[in-house]
Amino acid sequence: MKEGSSFAPLRHTIFRRIWTASLLSNFGLLINGVGAGWAMTEMSGKPQDVALVQTALMLPYMLFSMLAGAISDTYDRRKTAIAMLCFASTSAILLVASAWSGLLNPTLLLVLCFLIGTANAMFGPAWQASVSEQVPAHDVAPAVALNSVSYNIARSFGPAVGGIIVAAAGSVAAFAVTAVCYLPIMLALYFWRRMPDPPRLPPERIGWATISGIRYIFHSPSMRNVIMRCATMGIAGASISSLMPLIARDLVGGKAATYGILLGAFGMGAVFGALLMPILGRRLSREVHVGGGTAIMGAAVILLSFCRSELAAIPTLIVAGICWMQALTSFNIAIQTQAPRWVVGRALAAFQAATAGGIAAGAWVWGHVSEWLGTAGGVGLSGVALLACVPLGLLWRMAGEGTDVSAREEPLPSPEVGLALTGRSGPISIEIEYRVPAERARQFYDTMLAVALFRQRNGAYQWSLARDIAQPDYWIERFSCPTWHDYLRQRDRMTTGEAAILDRAAAETLDGEPYRVRRWLERPIGSVRWQTETRDPGVTLPFHPASGSP
Repeated sequence: MKEGSSFAPLRHTIFRRIWTASLLSNFGLLINGVGAGWAMTEMSGKPQDVALVQTALMLPYMLFSMLAGAISDTYDRRKTAIAMLCFASTSAILLVASAWSGLLNPTLLLVLCFLIGTANAMFGPAWQASVSEQVPAHDVAPAVALNSVSYNIARSFGPAVGGIIVAAAGSVAAFAVTAVCYLPIMLALYFWRRMPDPPRLPPERIGWATISGIRYIFHSPSMRNVIMRCATMGIAGASISSLMPLIARDLVGGKAATYGILLGAFGMGAVFGALLMPILGRRLSREVHVGGGTAIMGAAVILLSFCRSELAAIPTLIVAGICWMQALTSFNIAIQTQAPRWVVGRALAAFQAATAGGIAAGAWVWGHVSEWLGTAGGVGLSGVALLACVPLGLLWRMAGEGTDVSAREEPLPSPEVGLALTGRSGPISIEIEYRVPAERARQFYDTMLAVALFRQRNGAYQWSLARDIAQPDYWIERFSCPTWHDYLRQRDRMTTGEAAILDRAAAETLDGEPYRVRRWLERPIGSVRWQTETRDPGVTLPFHPASGSP
């Protein structure tokens, strides 16, 4: 297979095994969705209740994805993924048992779907973030697209299989198949001998790791724009997944098998969309790619609201599936290629939360709209909402390619320390003095605004830049970190691209480097270990100019 082609990642044994196993687990997930959706249709039949099945499956992604991302970035991703798959399998077995015993009711169905959704939400970031550990860097983008293909191959055929299973043996059989389909991916991950890089510092606490991920996204404009676009498109396009049982029953006049066939048509389109990604990605900018796909999908969904036969609905759903996958895969690739490795799990979790949270909220919205206006009215308005998402590209533009987020080849030298600091010593305040000629002041200031963004997204607080009113050549950059370990993490997180920005700022100075760097311990008494050879353990030792990078 040619390097960079759609199928190139399958050359790698580890990725191929995990990808094949994930295909089977995705089949199970889609079959479960068919069983749950049709079970709710039989038990209740109300559009609002049927749409709530999709909400129960998707809402956990919004609630728990950031926590899942923090766990995947902090602990072994392989072990995390296996643990979450065990949780999902157990929840599926409980669903089988309740349906088999006749105890299943709408409330219990929603609760168990929520638990299965929770397990999959916690599994997703660890699984997706491990892609870069299974393939080399040049195969990451096609590997991301292939993971989307895996899900959508299952979407293409899984619902049809699920519809046949439900029609032949009932929902309980679909739930049982789901439980069994988790086993291959659990075994594939179990036999993967992952070789993680040994961390230089102890792991962050989960709470702080979650906050670090949120801070990174908040201070990264390009990534923030992608997250906002994902959420709005998820809300607008949620009618396809949430109202499909009603589209099959009310618009097309079919039964469980028809429901599966229509979902399969949408999934088939998504497979085509993922396979077209390398071709269209080379010819179109990301913005044109996403905006054009969203507009075509909106038109297709509006057309779907007028379809009254399978023959008309199937090609319409194929087109919608192609466009849906083009947009979501573009967002996913943008996240994975713009986030450095230390935060990629949390960035993917935010993407997952935004998309799934949007779908969950949209399912609730379009369920209520369909209660008032009927299924056709709810689907039609969803298409109009998708068209309204296209101009958002002017407000939340996606960044182009080319930003280097790889870790620095050589870590920054350790700062000079004269106190016996512990990892929890702090807060740590940093002052960096620069001498900048007046004619370069504007360029220096503009560059330092970019420095501020990466300082803050990497863990710095209270960033500021000041200029001496008596000696205008002197500038001081100040920021703080909560503890000594947080400061060291902030230094280690600097990417090659961020280091280039810092070098550009230094090039605007008189000497081509910071004049001097000071590091202060704000609460010195009680924040260091007592040293008998130090006259006063609460006072910092004399500063040595240019004693390492900030």
